[in-house]
Amino acid sequence: MDERTLGPRGFRFRIRLHGADFRLRGAHAGARRDPARACCVRARRDLLRHGEAYGPFSNESLLGEALQPFRDQVVIATKFGFDIDLKTGARSGGLNSRPEHIREVVEAMLRRLRTDRIDLLYQHRVDPQVPMEDVAQAVKELIQAGKVRPLRPVRS
Repeated sequence: MDERTLGPRGFRFRIRLHGADFRLRGAHAGARRDPARACCVRARRDLLRHGEAYGPFSNESLLGEALQPFRDQVVIATKFGFDIDLKTGARSGGLNSRPEHIREVVEAMLRRLRTDRIDLLYQHRVDPQVPMEDVAQAVKELIQAGKVRPLRPVRS
């Protein structure tokens, strides 16, 4: 299977992307506590695409549990941007990319994913109430803190 390299830091992954949405479909019955459901990580070199909205939260916990033995062999890409209560998981139906919310969301993601960094972080939906410069500054601060890996152009 073909592989690609993402950026000069050498993230290598298979061309297929895995959406890490492990919840049961239909009426959300909660995530299954079986890390084997994370079959997408068996190859241990895949790019796992995730987001705060999946679950919410239970899928990140499942993924973190399944990845723990080989976290450094996969690339985790995840998204922020929805207005989801970080305590209850209740969704307002709106967007929230305020810088303080982005910081809180990333801290919660790191805990649930059982990792010290997110390899690729991006905005799920653009929040028209928050200037893009504010979003970019918040992500920059997370990069500087080592919680998110920096993006660099593949070609300059």
